[in-house]
Amino acid sequence: MKKCLIFALSIFAITLATSLASSAIAQDIPTSEPFTARVVLTGLESPWGMIWGPDGKLWISERQGKRVVEVDPANGNKTVLLEVPDAKIGPQHEGLLGIALAPDFATSGLFYINYTYEDGDKELHKIVQYKYDPATKKLTEPKDILTGIPAGNDHQGGRLVFGPDGKLYFSKGELGHNQGANRCKPNEAQRLPTAEEVTAKDWSAYVGKILRLNPDGSIPDDNPTINGVRSHVFTVGHRNPQGLVWVGDQLFGVEQGPSTDDELNILVAGGNYGWPLIAGYPDDQAYAYVDWAKVDGCDKVAADVYIPDDVPNVKETSHDRKDFKEPTRTFYTMPSAYNFKDPKFGALAYLGWATIAPSSVDYYPADGPIEAWRNSIIISSLKNGAIYRVPLSGDSKQAQGDLIKYFHTANRYRQVLIGQDGRSLYVITDVTGNLVDENGLPSQAPKNPGSLIVFEYKG
Repeated sequence: MKKCLIFALSIFAITLATSLASSAIAQDIPTSEPFTARVVLTGLESPWGMIWGPDGKLWISERQGKRVVEVDPANGNKTVLLEVPDAKIGPQHEGLLGIALAPDFATSGLFYINYTYEDGDKELHKIVQYKYDPATKKLTEPKDILTGIPAGNDHQGGRLVFGPDGKLYFSKGELGHNQGANRCKPNEAQRLPTAEEVTAKDWSAYVGKILRLNPDGSIPDDNPTINGVRSHVFTVGHRNPQGLVWVGDQLFGVEQGPSTDDELNILVAGGNYGWPLIAGYPDDQAYAYVDWAKVDGCDKVAADVYIPDDVPNVKETSHDRKDFKEPTRTFYTMPSAYNFKDPKFGALAYLGWATIAPSSVDYYPADGPIEAWRNSIIISSLKNGAIYRVPLSGDSKQAQGDLIKYFHTANRYRQVLIGQDGRSLYVITDVTGNLVDENGLPSQAPKNPGSLIVFEYKG
């Protein structure tokens, strides 16, 4: 296991100071990179998505607030741009999620959002296009471009990003099936749509996938043909992919693993990223696939990290992997002997695992003013309340070097966004949730819930 470097942030005096916090998997060292921190705004209702809008303002979606707001990063002034009363909200995965501006937004004013909704007794997911009116500062003229995507109370995914090809990419999770309270529901991250389903506009197989759409929601003519069928599906086999970012002509994505192997992936057309058959690398370490939906008495069997001896399971190395794409980095691949029940964490044992629960990803450019950060992937963490930096190779085609950790606070970082000046990082935080505090202890009380925070470089 490689060690990572940690810059721990003491919360929340206006000036940052380096402090050392213990970690089971990391060696703490002081940093020479000077930052200050400022809470720009509080009182956001479960902020989830964040992008740069016009005039240097931030646009933020509030998952539970059912609205999109514009925030002035200089003073925190807030304007409501959009309210979506028909959005279905839940405690942690449902509601308004990712947002994106069209590449030609300056002339078209087109804006995109995705959210969960109800249709009779079904919970579904949709992508909607709006038009921005700069005179009224409102998003109007809603137009559904893709509806009827399955949804549920777990693992929605939900990021939207436009690529350099002008297509809209959407990350969709597998709804947490095959685990916890949903363990008896079949996990369909490997199921592909049939030609009949595509013709009927039946998108029930669109879980555990990255989708690629034309801006009007139609299927691009150059989408990959997978198993003989061309659909919106761009890649297959994802668990809970919550971050997408383009670096040149290459799409990077982060997704949350189970008890091991959060992933940083390079996403290529037609690629299969393994879930739920493989977590991280096909190494048979700390993970084997159990199809709980096929286990007799599934609802009465404890679906634990440790698989009961009498429950059939399949090793990662037993699968045909001709289309499998390994991650460029995991956080972290744990050995089978790892103790997943550290009593220090009690009922919140998963907080002690070495996974980081990545929630978003951004790219720090090769010509940015912070020299040490140049050409790096930047990842936010829910569980550890931190920002992670992953250096890339000179051609930006793969991860290179150790994972570096910054700004650890007792919060859940939902998204990170690089400032337009390249000298600041903006972070939005969850309102509630479990986390590891600055002392490495479990907590259920974020210190800065529903906030927008900026870390500013002063070097």
